[in-house]
Amino acid sequence: MKKKATVELIADSETTSLYSISFEIDGTTEFEKFVELFESNATYNKDYQRIIAALQVILQKGAIERFFRAEGKMADGVQAIPIEGGKLRLYCLRISEQIVILGNGGTKTTRTYQENPRLYGYVLDLQRFEKILAQYLCSNIVTIQKKELKGIDGLTFEI
Repeated sequence: MKKKATVELIADSETTSLYSISFEIDGTTEFEKFVELFESNATYNKDYQRIIAALQVILQKGAIERFFRAEGKMADGVQAIPIEGGKLRLYCLRISEQIVILGNGGTKTTRTYQENPRLYGYVLDLQRFEKILAQYLCSNIVTIQKKELKGIDGLTFEI
């Protein structure tokens, strides 16, 4: 069953824009769900703060490749934050050095994300979204202008 989703701007700076996917089911972005779950979680507070600090650096300096850990398959752009240790992961798509689409994340308690049904679901959503976004970019329904995704306002993606 396909899920309907939109893309919302979460934060932007002079150099970078952070977007997140919002599923029609509840209208809350995937990043907001992540924050809601881990912002006040004492067990993972240090890891959560590390991720928020990494996002602030990305907003200041840009979505430079070294700020991300490759997580998905070789053919996709799924990345994780942070790049160094900790149990908490935030999955995202690094579209360019100026655009990042944040997904959801969680605690990595298994060797790979594929072994954890919740994390695997988050990564699959991003992989499916990336394919659809690529089609929209090729057909110029959506365009990239510096740090902006143009044409996404009011657009529904079926993932």
